[in-house]
Amino acid sequence: MDYAKEKSLVLLGRFGAPHGVRGDIRLQSFTSDPLAIATYDGLVDKSGARNFKLRSVRHQGKDMLVAKIEGVDDRNDAEALNGVELYLPRELLPATEEDEFYIADLVGLRAETSDGETIGVIVAVRNFGAGDMLEIAPAGNGETLLVPFTKAATPLVDVKASRVVVVPPAEVEGEQE
Repeated sequence: MDYAKEKSLVLLGRFGAPHGVRGDIRLQSFTSDPLAIATYDGLVDKSGARNFKLRSVRHQGKDMLVAKIEGVDDRNDAEALNGVELYLPRELLPATEEDEFYIADLVGLRAETSDGETIGVIVAVRNFGAGDMLEIAPAGNGETLLVPFTKAATPLVDVKASRVVVVPPAEVEGEQE
């Protein structure tokens, strides 16, 4: 996988099902302030071929927005966007602060123990509702490992050195033996 290419675009949101008949669409925002997704100019799909301009967004429940998209005027147009992910070129995003990372920064980093032994490579950051988890493809073959993305389980993230120190919880360590 070309992680450098993956890091040039940052995932900000994903369109869901249509909302009503006038072209509104549900939008899951991955920005720290969900409404902030509407402030970014230059949203594109993963290929970069399609551009999207959000005319307005409003909350619908805890983790969902409803958006109006320029050029999307009816339910059929909105339905065609279901599942489309919204990306922004990395250079258009603000710099991160200390202990703050874009998911794209983490994917491709080497996961290792505190002794420097390689565990594998981070292939994704997942969230199943209880917090972010790093998905690590092991150095050898085998199933990926999920580790909580917390200070206790990942005490060191060094993006410049392309590594994350991982201290798997005891129940995960026991499963690997």
